[in-house]
Amino acid sequence: MEQPPRPPSVKKRLVALFALLIAAAIAAIARASSIAASDIAMPRYAHIFVIVEENKDYGQIIGSPDAPTITRLAQEYGNATNFFAETHPSEPNYVALVGGYTYGIRDDDAYFCRPRQHDPGCPGSDESGYVNHTVDAPNLATQLQAAGLTWKNYLESLPAPGSLVASAGLYASKHSGFINFLSVQRDPQRARHLVDFKQFYHDLSSGGVPSFSLVIPNVCNEMHGAQGPGTPEDCEYFHLGKLIWRGDANIAAITGRIMASPVWRSPQNAAIVITFDENDDDTFIGCCGNDRSDPANRGGGHIPTIVVTNHGPRHASDSTPYNHYSLLRTIEDAFGIREHLRKADAAGVVPMVPLFR
Repeated sequence: MEQPPRPPSVKKRLVALFALLIAAAIAAIARASSIAASDIAMPRYAHIFVIVEENKDYGQIIGSPDAPTITRLAQEYGNATNFFAETHPSEPNYVALVGGYTYGIRDDDAYFCRPRQHDPGCPGSDESGYVNHTVDAPNLATQLQAAGLTWKNYLESLPAPGSLVASAGLYASKHSGFINFLSVQRDPQRARHLVDFKQFYHDLSSGGVPSFSLVIPNVCNEMHGAQGPGTPEDCEYFHLGKLIWRGDANIAAITGRIMASPVWRSPQNAAIVITFDENDDDTFIGCCGNDRSDPANRGGGHIPTIVVTNHGPRHASDSTPYNHYSLLRTIEDAFGIREHLRKADAAGVVPMVPLFR
């Protein structure tokens, strides 16, 4: 008489289950292959402030008598001595910082521009290779919101909360970064996310700052400069030393307000990053996901980047090659976000752990 098949032993069932678990773990590792030991080593942060200045080379700022505050912070806290921008001119670097790529943008045309759009804000729209300057893609804002975290883009001289104006007075939307993303333009809470410095200082004093703050001074206070009747001498393009001095004094005021705020005195980790969009010599030098064959991602020169933490390193100097993609990856890791956007996931792009740990 044929015997019925015997059920597998408990041992065999456990072996089969263990094999399935191993296979699942291998698959998970494959899916998360971009997560390196350095990402895991990045400590968690409750608040990160990124302040972006304009158009200065590392050597024009660090050690300069016109930039005593930034030089002091670099010496006392953390100095990324080998940090680069993505390209020239300004706008694509801001997009790269919050989006992980320049998305082909290689000029300073308005965020609403598209190919062959004949608008005063889009002077290059007939050029070959011109791209839509509004990007429909994930970005740091969508990542933070998906993780249950908060963000704001603090824009000095913004005409009104949530304003979509391209430029007004000393405000320029090309220095926002977030405004280039369709998700931000269509955000029903846009007026709470794009705000001016009055709101910034209120949030600091009340302890109500978001998880991530992108802080953009106006064109006189970020070392960009201006020209024309009524322009203060220390804001004019051609008075470089005075322009740097003004921007450095502004950094002193902003960092002073942050470091006097409740979030800085908290036991939770907080950091201030002072970086620049690009240097001013138009040489295409970069690293870490930059590509000399890509006109929108060729490297934007050597720029200063300083990391100030409330509980982290002191007197730290880090010569690791970094750029804005590295900074984005660092922010993602610090908030526990393991999906790295575009070039933040590229070979050679690593988080800035030594300046935050």
